[in-house]
Amino acid sequence: MGEYVVALAGNPNVGKSTVFNALTGLKQHTGNWSGKTVECAEGRFEYNGTKFTLADIPGMYSLFSASAEEKAAAEFITSRKADGAVVVCDASCLERNLYLALQIIKYMPKTIVCVNLIDEAEKKGITVNRDKLSELLGVPVVLTSARNNTGLDELCSTLSDVMTADIPEQDSESAENNPENNSDDNCENNTEKLAQEAGRITGEAVTFRNADPHIRDRKLDRIFLKPATGIPVMLLLFGLIMWITAVGANYPSQLLSSVLFGIGDIFSEWLFDFGAPEWLESLLIQGIYKVLAWVVSVMLPPMAIFFPMFTLLEDMGYLPRLAFNLDRCFKCAGACGKQGITMAMGLGCNACGVTGCRIINSPRERLIAVLTNCFVPCNGRFPTVIAIIAMFFVVSGGFLGSLLSGAVLLSVILLGVIMTLLMSFLLSKTILRGQPSSYILELPPYRLPQIGKILIRSLLDRTIFVLGRACTAAAPCGLLIWLAANINISGESILAHISGFLDPFGQLMGLDGVILMAFIFGFPANEIVIPIILMAYLAKGSLVEYSNTRELYGLLTANGWTLRTAVCMVIFTLFHFPCATTCMTIKKETGSLKYTLLSIILPTSVGIILCMAVNLLSNILN
Repeated sequence: MGEYVVALAGNPNVGKSTVFNALTGLKQHTGNWSGKTVECAEGRFEYNGTKFTLADIPGMYSLFSASAEEKAAAEFITSRKADGAVVVCDASCLERNLYLALQIIKYMPKTIVCVNLIDEAEKKGITVNRDKLSELLGVPVVLTSARNNTGLDELCSTLSDVMTADIPEQDSESAENNPENNSDDNCENNTEKLAQEAGRITGEAVTFRNADPHIRDRKLDRIFLKPATGIPVMLLLFGLIMWITAVGANYPSQLLSSVLFGIGDIFSEWLFDFGAPEWLESLLIQGIYKVLAWVVSVMLPPMAIFFPMFTLLEDMGYLPRLAFNLDRCFKCAGACGKQGITMAMGLGCNACGVTGCRIINSPRERLIAVLTNCFVPCNGRFPTVIAIIAMFFVVSGGFLGSLLSGAVLLSVILLGVIMTLLMSFLLSKTILRGQPSSYILELPPYRLPQIGKILIRSLLDRTIFVLGRACTAAAPCGLLIWLAANINISGESILAHISGFLDPFGQLMGLDGVILMAFIFGFPANEIVIPIILMAYLAKGSLVEYSNTRELYGLLTANGWTLRTAVCMVIFTLFHFPCATTCMTIKKETGSLKYTLLSIILPTSVGIILCMAVNLLSNILN
């Protein structure tokens, strides 16, 4: 037997990628968000000697859709690149999904309709008559619950039978069916006919035990979507996530730091035992390894906490509600409401947020989201901000102190959100002018999250991926920092010379030359800014670790830090150039060096202006 190419199609949020993973064994990300699958993924599997290549094409609502991703999916179907198709539908909202299924059936006689999520439909009192539905559609129908591996064996068996059967091709090149000829009149007439047909089929094949099967979702939406409650709940949720991340990552970070730096000491002993010169040990261990160890110990725990919680909201179906709540704000800014999702992703990692901008269909609005994503602080900047808040803004300790720190941190994040909206508005009125686009915002049903899959997805797809990129950038940074700290010119290190040169600029911003130098050398990873500052203040040749905030506070105040310095430091930590990992991601996503440079200039300019304004105001008041 040969090998068949099968297109896996369907609306967003019907479990299409879950079916794909279950059949092929590949662990593609399966987010509960419209347009999550933005590229065609392929996987292979075999059933009873028949080999299949399954193409998971982007989710779409119609073959006549306008977005680039949906056009690509439609082209894959209409060009007959596949031998057949499996159209995945949601059993709880079948009428809406059948609209696409009816279109695809016209192009591909070898089509199977996979009615997924039957377990959720049963809980809502919805029953699908498979035989009746198959009779009305004229193609095989299989009922599945891919999350629970229910019905998948029958799907494979049916797929094998259909692909090996001799089914004549249909003529679908008429103007009415061809998306290339989709004039307004044709689309309107065809849409109306298909919608009526989908409604008729659903009325005959689906029964409802409850008058309103979606009543639970509607009740929850009254809380999450109304402006009076939706915005406060959203702030409370993300405030809680940030508080848990900040507090929960503290002890694992300290433990990981002790372990990694202890391993570094062992490596040092080995090098000396093998007769390595002192400079080589200093370069490899005190320079490169220490930077890597610091980045891993500071980045890994917060990301390992934040990303699972973020993915939890995603899996439950909350993130589209977040976009709904922020849609009006971003619309006023000339941007897309989906930018709210990518902005929230940036709280974990700006590189992930930039990649997530693919869900925005409009190229102009996608670019706005990419250029402004780093205006919200990522996990790499949180340790610096949290440490400064604890030392200079919150004097009480214990539970009350942690709550106050969380409130101040949330205020800092809100400042980033406000600046994101302002810069989005500025870009939309200047270099990225254009008409606002329209998009379909589907609100998926609330679902119980799959904890095991969430942990795997968040750790592998996001945490480890981002950490790997950061380490790749941090290694050469460690070498550069070591060279600058250990090479002396006229009796002073290169770091000292750079700090001295930058000091007048730093003073204008309410900072100093050491701080500006630390941000420049911290370009590969924001996590090492504070250690570089300590290294310069103490004139050490390698990164310095601080044991507690009290010790750090004493060192900083001894080097001229005041409340004004702390405020300006928080501002510049919030608004400065993206890290190396994010810049590489922006270059990859935009394919433009010009826009990558613009993403560096925008936040840095804002940070410099705000710091100078705070410094000037402080001087006037004093």
